[in-house]
Amino acid sequence: MPSAESTQASVHATDPVRPTKEDEVAANGSELIGGPIGRRALLGTSWWTPVRIVALMAIGVFALGLVQKAPCYNGAWFFGASSQYTHACYSDIPHLYQGRGFADGLVPYFDKLPGDMQYLEYPVLTGVFMEVASWLTPGSGTIQDQEQWYWMVNAGMLMVCAAVVVVCVSRTHARRPWDGLLVAVAPALALTATINWDLLAVALTAAAMLMWSRGRSLAFGVLLGLATAAKLYPVFLLGPLFLLCWRAGKWRDFGKALGGAVVAWLVVNLPVMLFAFHGWSKFYTFSQERGVDFGSFWLIMAQNSKNPLSTENVNLFAMLLVLLCCVGIAVLALTAPRRPRFAQLAFLIVAAFIITNKVYSPQYVLWLIPLAALARPKWRDFLIWQACEVAYFLGIWMYLAYTTSGDAHKGLPTDGYHWAIGLHLLGTLYLCAVVVRDILMPDRDVVRRAGEDDPSGGVLDGAEDVFALGLAAHPPRHAAHLGTQHVEWGSHDQAGGPA
Repeated sequence: MPSAESTQASVHATDPVRPTKEDEVAANGSELIGGPIGRRALLGTSWWTPVRIVALMAIGVFALGLVQKAPCYNGAWFFGASSQYTHACYSDIPHLYQGRGFADGLVPYFDKLPGDMQYLEYPVLTGVFMEVASWLTPGSGTIQDQEQWYWMVNAGMLMVCAAVVVVCVSRTHARRPWDGLLVAVAPALALTATINWDLLAVALTAAAMLMWSRGRSLAFGVLLGLATAAKLYPVFLLGPLFLLCWRAGKWRDFGKALGGAVVAWLVVNLPVMLFAFHGWSKFYTFSQERGVDFGSFWLIMAQNSKNPLSTENVNLFAMLLVLLCCVGIAVLALTAPRRPRFAQLAFLIVAAFIITNKVYSPQYVLWLIPLAALARPKWRDFLIWQACEVAYFLGIWMYLAYTTSGDAHKGLPTDGYHWAIGLHLLGTLYLCAVVVRDILMPDRDVVRRAGEDDPSGGVLDGAEDVFALGLAAHPPRHAAHLGTQHVEWGSHDQAGGPA
């Protein structure tokens, strides 16, 4: 019987999965460009590889997102209280150029800012990104000219981040490069990419996932540590990785990943911690002190209650909820009939944090887009979720237009905005539900239908379970039949071939 390593190599050596052959929505959508690829097509003979096509598509969609911001660029950011909301083109970037001292040459974290926000309220690596963009921004002209330039410079840098994300997603699952197209054409990517600087952390996280899929545990840890130095959410990926490495007995690889993450985070943060502690800690104190804000179910509760919860109680309950979700994910990871794929648990943990958090800014959807494409690369489910996110994107700006237009009340009233929040929550919960279903019923997982185990799992791919709970601790000896492949999951002795 062939070994797991040889079986994986033979699986990965086969032709890439064609979405127009396996996905009905993708096949129907391809009719716009001539229909599904034919059986006589010559594959692998052109410069136009899937990864290059996906990267160019991402740049094109990103450019459309820049065009969508044109009404604000030409004046709405600078004139009129609500016009940037009615045009749904708001961005933090131009406003914070002056508001966080970049226009005056102040050094983030070290120099105090005028106004209520004494220091920059972003993690250190994001602050470095913002500072570099300010160095590249021309200092001549009016402040409006400078803010326009600052947004354009950041947009160019964020476009590079978007290209990195789609390339990494396309290469993470070696036989599924077209899954990156889900990210490239995601409507929410185009609409939210330049609202804030989240794409930096998303790109580093996607690169970390790619490194893990290649078995490079230390590189994964370093990139994840850098991503955490740019945004907090990537650190949550260490939880699912711990559970999967526990189940597979891959402690050495987890230790390398954890060590790399800690060292990389410290290299970025320690100098600022030592010499500008108050500025460095502003991100963490601001996150703790921030009240209930846009996009969360906590806001719905607060706006419909005569005695809303205090910030301290919301912090406590939100932490308890996310811990409860973590426990549920841990039980799922250790009792599932087949060890879940890393991307599946990574998506679930970040989604749990987003759903239970006391604030949901529109650009937070960027955190989930690449993870969703890896966890559930099914066009129907992905587009259902994206439709809910686009509805929320429009809902929050129309709500802000309503609240800032005075007696005119142009936009969406509070009740309507609550429905938009509910739609966002339902869309995310729907995608979580189908991912959980795939974990409990691996034959429904489109990635595993071709006979693969966990193509983004790196050392976990095809590894034998050494610890599990419940029924997973005593699996049936017969093989699982998925599609046309015959694979005995969780064993070093795997057989591949027609069922």
